[in-house]
Amino acid sequence: MDRIIVDFAKECGKVKPMHSTNNGPAYKFASDQRITNLHHFQRAGIPYCRTHDAAFYATYGGEHTVDVNNIFRDFDADPTDPASYDFQLTDEYMQVIELGGGHAFYRLGSKIEHWSKKYNTLPPKDFKKWAVICEHIIRHYTEGWADGYTFNIEYWEIWNEPDLDTDDSTHKRCWGGTAAEFYEFFRIALDHLKGCFPHLKIGGPACASVKEEWWNGLFQALGEVKPDFFSWHVYASNIEKVQEKIRKARQILDAAGLTECESILNEWNYVKGWRDEDWVYSLDTEKKLKGASFIAATMCMSQNEALDNLMYYDARPGGMNGMFETAITSRTLKGYWPFVMFNDLYKQKTAVPIIRESADVWAAAAKGEEQNLMLAYYNDDDNAPEKDIKIEFKNVKNTNKVKLEYYCVDQEHNLDIVREEIFTATEFASYLKMPLHSSWLLKIIPLA
Repeated sequence: MDRIIVDFAKECGKVKPMHSTNNGPAYKFASDQRITNLHHFQRAGIPYCRTHDAAFYATYGGEHTVDVNNIFRDFDADPTDPASYDFQLTDEYMQVIELGGGHAFYRLGSKIEHWSKKYNTLPPKDFKKWAVICEHIIRHYTEGWADGYTFNIEYWEIWNEPDLDTDDSTHKRCWGGTAAEFYEFFRIALDHLKGCFPHLKIGGPACASVKEEWWNGLFQALGEVKPDFFSWHVYASNIEKVQEKIRKARQILDAAGLTECESILNEWNYVKGWRDEDWVYSLDTEKKLKGASFIAATMCMSQNEALDNLMYYDARPGGMNGMFETAITSRTLKGYWPFVMFNDLYKQKTAVPIIRESADVWAAAAKGEEQNLMLAYYNDDDNAPEKDIKIEFKNVKNTNKVKLEYYCVDQEHNLDIVREEIFTATEFASYLKMPLHSSWLLKIIPLA
């Protein structure tokens, strides 16, 4: 029997935003044919919505949304003239994210271009001017420039996956130049934007993977210019790979002297492979219970690692969205419920350390008005047996008696309460039979 031990007398920092997403709610200001998941975002308390690849989705505004080239459509125009910018549909999308209860994590750059001809992922012909354009986009959304807004958008990310393809590749999907050209571009943009907005967090560049040589090449090129955060991506079919990359990323940053730089994993999901049947299996898995278990387990693991923010790819309706049905976005899939579960921890604010004696059951705990534990049993082997778990609760705040509520996500349940127990002691044990790929939220609620 595996054991999970939770000692509520101990603390290990704050509960971090491990339930952020790429992209926000689906909502149209025009009322015709409106199907929305706005209320689901509100319930899950999604803290940050990264805006990368928003331009693929028509309801957000499609090719008129978010990307620098979609807002500033003529690069030869005057970047100080409000008439050079088309903000309208991006304005609406930023409002929708706010209505969903979260904040935008704004990616400056372009969506990925998989097609044979590239349009907006080529290096800008004037790096400094591109930075000035971004400056005015930021001023529009945080300072009200050009009839804009004063949104609380703290994070501004420069580019996406410049390391995805090698210098000699003939099919560069995110950065059409060389690594050296990107290093110079990033240095100029970072230096300019940090000078304009010392109170905001400027960083990037959303690396496709944890490549130590590529990262160190960038850090050396930056010189004294330091990013406020460094973002990167990983896709995997086991939790241990994600954990390994989180640790490696922090190690590289610290070794480069960037000990104060936030490490942000802002694209991740279940992927067994990117080609043929492995890709088909991955897409299918992401939308089912196994994908939900992978989400819940990754959140629990990441909370206990040196990671500052975790952003699931993707809440935008599409193939890799395991949260909502693609066509009818108001209908949730199994992968939505881990976001609600983790939000219950996030609301408690104070993280509690856990001891886990299992290779496959991941856990995270928190305390506040309640004392809560989230569990997920994930194994990539679809034939793994169910697990018997003993959960030992220690130093429970209990002045009279408490109720232990068990909420389950499995084939039959969508975060339904399936069991209740009453305890009068401050230390007690719970025994749980966990089916493969099930996720659980255990809530200790004080009773009068």
